[in-house]
Amino acid sequence: EIQLVESGGGLVQAGGSLRLSCAASGFTFDDYAIGWFRQAPGKEREGVACISSSDGSTYYADSVKGRFTISSDNAKNTVYLQMNSLKPQDTAVYYCALGGLSAMGVHFGGFEFDYWGQGTQVTVSS
Repeated sequence: EIQLVESGGGLVQAGGSLRLSCAASGFTFDDYAIGWFRQAPGKEREGVACISSSDGSTYYADSVKGRFTISSDNAKNTVYLQMNSLKPQDTAVYYCALGGLSAMGVHFGGFEFDYWGQGTQVTVSS
């Protein structure tokens, strides 16, 4: 069973930093992508960043470029999202997702994401 478990969310002041982790298990695919998405109250889910397992290439939403960094530790099957210079508008539930396995799912960064974690809340106070 594919499982994605997020951690690291919390409350931080504007300008601060958080690092989210996504522990992935239950699959042995060689070519896939892990993405981070977020959903704020009353808004649609949006892609934030993703990373390809094949070459480590990354893709970012314009709203987070220069502030967020996605990385992976393949030995630990974990993907991280380092979030710096946080803004109140970054407040949302953050989800990690597994993609690149099919043509179905939420499209972002050239991949279709169709397996999701349970989410972790990030709140940025002004």
